[in-house]
Amino acid sequence: MLIRTKTRRDFLRVTASSPLLLPLLEPGGRSLAETMRSPNERPRMGLIGAGGQGSGDASGASRFGDFLAVCDVDRSHAERAKESGSIGKGKADVYEDYHKVLDRTDIDAVIIGTPDHWHTKICIDAMKAGKDIYCEKPLTLTIEEGKQIGKVAKETKRVVQVGTQQRSDHNRVFLLAVALVRAGRIGKVRKVTAAIGGGPTGGPFSKEAPPANLNWDMWLGQAPKVDYIKQRCHGDFRWWYEYSGGKLTDWGAHHVDIGQWAIGMEESGPTSIEVTRGVLPVEFRNGNPTADDRYNTPTDFVVKTMFPNGVELEVRHDTENGVTFQGTSGRIFVTRDRIDLSGGSVSALWSDPVPESLLVELRKGKKVDGHMANFFECMKDRSVPVADVWSHHRALTTCHLANIAIRLGNRKLTWDPVKEEIVGDSEANAWLTRPQRPGFEIKA
Repeated sequence: MLIRTKTRRDFLRVTASSPLLLPLLEPGGRSLAETMRSPNERPRMGLIGAGGQGSGDASGASRFGDFLAVCDVDRSHAERAKESGSIGKGKADVYEDYHKVLDRTDIDAVIIGTPDHWHTKICIDAMKAGKDIYCEKPLTLTIEEGKQIGKVAKETKRVVQVGTQQRSDHNRVFLLAVALVRAGRIGKVRKVTAAIGGGPTGGPFSKEAPPANLNWDMWLGQAPKVDYIKQRCHGDFRWWYEYSGGKLTDWGAHHVDIGQWAIGMEESGPTSIEVTRGVLPVEFRNGNPTADDRYNTPTDFVVKTMFPNGVELEVRHDTENGVTFQGTSGRIFVTRDRIDLSGGSVSALWSDPVPESLLVELRKGKKVDGHMANFFECMKDRSVPVADVWSHHRALTTCHLANIAIRLGNRKLTWDPVKEEIVGDSEANAWLTRPQRPGFEIKA
């Protein structure tokens, strides 16, 4: 059975018509955005990291809140966000230092859309400053950072939504797939495949003076101080281990998350990591690239991980982007525009829809609605968002472990998901964290 969920109506047909699946409504039938029309009801917001993704997130958030401040170490990004009709509206204050946004007592929450290596530090500083947070994925650069964020989130009780929007958006096909797996529609799950596409090669690139509008030293943050290369910055930063984890943490943050969520391993992790193919675009020595003028994250990879419940989760580059669930009596493939179902009891989907109670459970008691709407609803009632920091940390742990294994020569790793450490390998364990440049240390 092929379902192309191009519209929300398609989703409703296969999950039964019910108040649960209607847009999130307040008493009297008003949507959440409509209840926030009064300035007194609308949270006051700050945007930190105003590039393409951050500005896109902020535009979505502007339905529910008002932006008083925008911040970016590239002033051209900040100025563009200030003048945006959906964000700053020509009135927001512009900053280069994010601390000045967090110091403002008139700001309730922040959108964080910086490069990956800045996410954890700004998140922790924002939580300690009493702000709620919507932060882009991947939330962390290392496994240790995930543990730090989880600790501070628990202590401060701030609302933090991670930008893994597949849990809410994209016509709800991923939510439907997770519900089907959890409902046993394909029998016992044997294998999950997260196909995320390969990474690019690039370089050698030229070193040059940074542009006048960019504070390069601040952009680097905790990462080593190096000469400016245009391709290290902005949209290309994710292809450098110094700032990200390549495709394994970019798309992996989405699809591995869906896989672990569906098999009930969102609070656990793998027990073993085995690389059957791992190709890096430059030579590595002791886990570090030997060239500093070209991309260095994996281009090709096939990584097999085993979970405590006996399910194999494979992450690979070379098949159609999406997540495949293979069970004892059926199969599900889901990508952002469709879901393919075969075997099992999935064929009864029209006559026997997914139970509403399961959708409620998956959404932590919230109705099916957009990712940003979920964040603002949780801000109102102080509940945990659908994409919480703890489950995200667990999914990213799988991605980070795959990267550690590849950069150490495709080494097989044994992971203890309870102690959160690599078993019997001190060299690999050292990669659970990374050195941080003085002045930019993360303190939980």
